[in-house]
Parts: sequence; structure tokens; C-alpha cells
Amino acid sequence: MRKEHGIGEDWLATCLALGIFVLALGPVIGADLLGWVVRARVWTDIGKSLSVVSSTYEGFSGVGAIIATYVFLLAVLSAGVRFVKADVKRFATAFTAVFWLSYASWLIGHWAYFAVTTPADLQKFGIGWSLRLTPEGGYIVALFVGLIVGNFFPRLARWMAEATRPELYIKIAIVLLGVKIGLIAAEKLSLATTVMFRGLAAIIEAYLIYWAVVYFVARKYFKFSREWAAPLASGISICGVSAAIATGAAIRARPIVPIMVSSLVVIFAVVEIVILPFVAQAFLSHEPLVAAAWMGLAVKTDGAALASGAITESLIMSSAAAQGITYQPGWMLATTTTVKLFIDIFIGIWAFILAYIWATRIEVRKNDKPRMVEIWERFPKFVVGYVFTFALMLAIGLGAGKDLMKTLNTVSSEADNFRQLFFVMTFFSIGAVSNFAKLWEEGIGKLAAVYVLSLFGFIIWIGLVISWLFFAGVKPPLAS
Repeated sequence: MRKEHGIGEDWLATCLALGIFVLALGPVIGADLLGWVVRARVWTDIGKSLSVVSSTYEGFSGVGAIIATYVFLLAVLSAGVRFVKADVKRFATAFTAVFWLSYASWLIGHWAYFAVTTPADLQKFGIGWSLRLTPEGGYIVALFVGLIVGNFFPRLARWMAEATRPELYIKIAIVLLGVKIGLIAAEKLSLATTVMFRGLAAIIEAYLIYWAVVYFVARKYFKFSREWAAPLASGISICGVSAAIATGAAIRARPIVPIMVSSLVVIFAVVEIVILPFVAQAFLSHEPLVAAAWMGLAVKTDGAALASGAITESLIMSSAAAQGITYQPGWMLATTTTVKLFIDIFIGIWAFILAYIWATRIEVRKNDKPRMVEIWERFPKFVVGYVFTFALMLAIGLGAGKDLMKTLNTVSSEADNFRQLFFVMTFFSIGAVSNFAKLWEEGIGKLAAVYVLSLFGFIIWIGLVISWLFFAGVKPPLAS
């Protein structure tokens, strides 16, 4: 853990993310300031894998976009780390390696044979098979590339150490995630009331059951300390990476704790994508919204959950069509999105609850009553940024007409591309700072055992029961 001084990494991440968010709001006043940011596309021809995110810059080449993105992030982050008294020159040179290795991993994850998920996309790209990892498989690639660097090229890892900052990158990404989630919330408020209400009720029940059970299992049967059990419970039961990082910050866990949990979350999310949609098709084709809600409750990370929802919708619509039933498209994916949305919204609330509990019940100063300032000191400041971006996009989106909503989608798309960049650099950095020998000493084998037991032992099945209780009998409307 770096001994740095200055404004603190929490506030630095928040300020940097909010600065990017403000620039992303440019289209609202008619100035598209970030539309040149690079966007990766699913590809079979590597030459067509890069583009700009906004049509405003459609004449800009993909190569130009990635160079511009690199220069922008290099300048912004180099200026930012000055405030935590880091060595800016060393950071800049190391960041160059981190960025390009991370983005190369992201592009590999977008290769069609890795990323394509639906039968329609297999046909579109003219391929006969795919690993169905979704483009988020790029996070897995980045993690493994980082692990190779960290374990087999230790001198390179030490040289890049100034820029391998997984906590900084993930905190920036979480603040930017609020942009996307806020707009989705504004759009999905127009969903049928029954789907919204049932989704919220299902999430509350799942939170109260999932977290408590995982925490109990980790403490009682695997003898993990509270420092390990709390982030593990959040990572497995709530929203994966974001929840693990927020929980670790709230209870002041060592950085290695949420980092290891995050690694497991991404790996197991890929396993779920490969298995659960086909199980849903086999057993839940007659209850499509139950299947859709199940994906939102059971699959961790946003991209993996929504990808599972999309695959499930495609598979179940195909099964229904064989029986002469044609559902309106989008309702199953919307249900998965709604359920996942409420999970994301609750991250900030849960972080505050845990910060309060740790300050007032678990790590109380002797002969001193807990004060609100202690809770604030524990509370992860980047969650404030997440709540702000979420609330602002929700407020603007709720009153938006068709044209403004189109503009807001551009804002969200540009901010989300930066979020993806920070996510992939997070996972490369996690790998680069991880040493297998040390991870084993810290107990990653036991962590994986808790994850397997919790996920496949009861979380998936409790999620199925809750989905059935709230969505059984609710069907998508039929196509006209």
C-alpha cells in the first residue's frame, strides 16, 4: 500500500471522474467535447475493431481515436497524481505501458470468437462457434496478462508499479458508472409498474438474505476475519467488483482484500454466462420474466448480467417461436436490467450502512463515543461521486423529451467508454500487483472455496426462488 500524502486517493478519483463527466455533458450545450474517445467493436478483421464513440467525429480514424484517448488520459492522470505527491515522470512512463497492454487485452476480448453471444451474431459475423464471453471477456484477458507480468516479469512489474493503481482506476470507473445507471433508471421508470415494483422487492429481499448468509459462511466455516468476510459477502452477493471495492473502503480493509475478491468475481461471472442462460432455456421457457430476473439476481458484474439477460431472451424467444408464441422483444432484457439497476443503486447505501456499523460497533475507539465524523471518514468518498452522477442523470432524464434523451444517450455512451477503459486498466493492474505465492499465503484458495460454495450452493437457487415468487405468471406482451 502506497504511503502518499495530499488530497487522498478517494477524493482524487472522485474529482478526476467528475471532471470527465462534466466534459461528457458537452453535447447538452451543443459542444461534443469527448466524442473522439475510442470505442472497441466486436471484430473478425482487426482493422475494423476501433472507432470513435460519437458520429460528430465520424471522420476521425480508429487509430487516431486511440492515440487521442491515450494522450488525454496520460495528461489528466499525470496532472492528478501530482496531488497525491507521486513521481509524475515515473507515473507517465509506466502508464504508457499499462494503457497499451490493457487496451490490447480489451481488443482481444472483442474478437468475435471470444465475444459473440447470440445465434444472430454468430450468423452476422459468419462464424460457427464462440466462447460466448461477451466483450467483457477483455477484463479476463487483462487480468491474465497482468498476472503474467506480475509473476513472470517481476522487473517489468516493479518498473510499472507507479501506474499500476487498481484502486484509483476502479474508483474513477464507479463514479462514471453512475452516469449510465442514472440514465437507465430514467428510461426504465416508464416500464410497467409491476416489473419495477417486483424488481425492487426482489432486490431488497435478496440483499438481506445473500449478504448475511455469505458473511456467516465465511466467518463460521472458513474462519475469515471481518476484514475478509465483508468485502467477500458484498462481492458475491451484491454487484461484484464495485460492491467489493466500496465495502473494502467503508471498513478500511487492506487493498489486497477487494483486489482478490474482484479477481474472483470476474472469473466466476464468465462461468455463469456460459451456463445459466441455457439452464433458463431448458427449464424456464414458460416463465420468461422469471428467467430474466434470475439473471439479474444471480450473475455478478453489470456487463455479464446484461449479457446473460440478452442471451436468455434470445434463447427463450427462439423456444417460444417454435411453439407459435412470439413475444415483444426487449421485455426480458429490460427485466434483467431493472433488477440489476436496483442492485447498483443500493451500493452507496450499503457502503454507508457498513461504515456506520464498523465505526459504532466493530472498531470503536476505547473510552470514546463514536462520532458522525468517524463515519464520514470511513465512508468511501468516490461513492459520493457515484451518487451525484447517478442523481443528476436521473433528474435530467426524467423530464427529457425525445431529442434531449438522444443527447443524454451520447453523454452516457462517452462516459461509459471511459468507464470501460478504467475497468480494463483496473484488472490489468490487479494482475500486475498480484503474486501467486503471496495470494496463496493470503488465502485465495479459501476465498475461491467460499465463492463456489456460496454461488452454486445457495445464491443461484435463492435468486431463482425470489425470481419465481415475484415474477411467476408475469409474461411479456405478445408481438402484434
